Amino acid sequence: MNETKDTTGTDGGGMIEMNHVGKWYGEFQVLSNCSTSVNKGDVVVICGPSGSGKSTLIKVINGLEPFQEGTITFNGVSVGDRTTNLSKLRSQIGMVFQNFELFPHISIIENIKLAQMKVLGREDDEARNRSMELLERVGLSDQRDKFPAQLSGGQQQRVAIARGLAMDPIAMLFDEPTSALDPEMINEVLDVMTELANDGMTMMVVSHEMGFAKRVADRVIFMDEGYIVEDCSKDDFFGTPRGDRAQLFLSKILTH
Repeated sequence: MNETKDTTGTDGGGMIEMNHVGKWYGEFQVLSNCSTSVNKGDVVVICGPSGSGKSTLIKVINGLEPFQEGTITFNGVSVGDRTTNLSKLRSQIGMVFQNFELFPHISIIENIKLAQMKVLGREDDEARNRSMELLERVGLSDQRDKFPAQLSGGQQQRVAIARGLAMDPIAMLFDEPTSALDPEMINEVLDVMTELANDGMTMMVVSHEMGFAKRVADRVIFMDEGYIVEDCSKDDFFGTPRGDRAQLFLSKILTH
C-alpha cells in the first residue's frame, strides 16, 4: 500500500493517545502503525470502506479487543498494561454498539440501572433516579417500563446511549450507531449525539453519516486497509482535495 499516513505528531497530552498500534487476527493484520490523539471535548468521526479497521480502532481503546503492538493510554492509564483494571477503565468510556446490545428480558429502566448498581455500586433509588434523568434527556421517559422488543430501533439505540451515559463517562465511543436503523430513525439518534457533542462530550464515532461529520466533528479520520490514511480537521477533509483513496470514498458516499 503506497498511500499511508503515520500520524506520529502526538504530544502525549490527549485524553486518548494511540501510538504505532498494530493488531492481528491470526496472520491477518487489521491495524497497522495507527497513531492519533484525541483531546478532551474533541468529536472525531472515523470513516472508511468496509473492512478498513474502523470498529477495531475504537474497540482497542477500551480493551474490548487486545492489540499486539504499540501503546494506548486513556486519561493517562495504559490500556495494554496487564495490571490495568479494564472494568474500571471501561466505566469511564461509554460504548454504543451497532446492534444496541440491550438485555431483552428486562425493562428499559432496568437495562440502564444494572451497570450502575453492579459497577458503580449505586443503590437502587439512586440508579433509578439517574436512569430517569437520562431517559428524559433522550426523550424516552414514557417508555421506561417497556422491554427492548417493544421499542423501535431508533428508540433502542437512544436507550443504549442513555445506558452508556449512566456510568458518567468522560468519553463516548460509537460503533456505527445508525447503520442498523431504518432511514427515518437515523436522525433521532444523530440528534441525541449532536446534543452530546454540543455539551462538550469527548466522542469518537465510527460512521458513514457525513452530514453528521460536517455538522459536529472537529476532526475526521479516514482509514483504509488497517491504516490511518487521513487525520485532519473536518474543514480540510471536506474542503480540500484529499488523497486518491479518500476522494474515491467521498465521491461514492456523498452521492447517496
